Amino acid sequence: MHPEKRYRDFEREALSHRRELYSFAVYLCHDPELARDLVQETYLRAWQHWDEFQLGTNCKAWLFTILRNLYINYYRAQQRMPDIAPYHEQEEEDTPTATLLEAATPSVEVDFYRNILDDDIMQALHALPESFRTIVILCDLEEFAYEDVARMLGIPVGTVRSRLHRARMRLAQLLRDYARQRGWDISNESPQP
Repeated sequence: MHPEKRYRDFEREALSHRRELYSFAVYLCHDPELARDLVQETYLRAWQHWDEFQLGTNCKAWLFTILRNLYINYYRAQQRMPDIAPYHEQEEEDTPTATLLEAATPSVEVDFYRNILDDDIMQALHALPESFRTIVILCDLEEFAYEDVARMLGIPVGTVRSRLHRARMRLAQLLRDYARQRGWDISNESPQP
């Protein structure tokens, strides 16, 4: 492929998803600087393997898969390392979720999350196991189709649906008091998948 065409295709297909990738990375790692590094590494890997990407398929899903795999590799590497944090990280250890969202690159998605998902909802979301939280973010917040999420995570579509249902049920339990405090009548409602 001609280098100029390769770059134009990459710019058109891949670079337009920077904000969504960054938002997803912040949700995964809770660290704006690490999120930026993950996005940068995602684009580096995507560029290196651009010839393997099939134009016309879901580039956003492909990029999210790369980012998630990079995060998993990073997380596993951190688990093997001794638990020593630099002094500046120890002071900033209790960064609230709202601060993390404010540090995100401004985008429609981040503005939506900041305005709609207050701290109680964010805490409930982050209280979910990682596998459930990832499914909720990809399906409900990023609006990927179940089939795309299944491909990204390397699991069957039925597992995506099952985890999403269980995650929504758990969120409903965690947010029951939140709903009551806001005057929502939840007595006759059951969470819908």
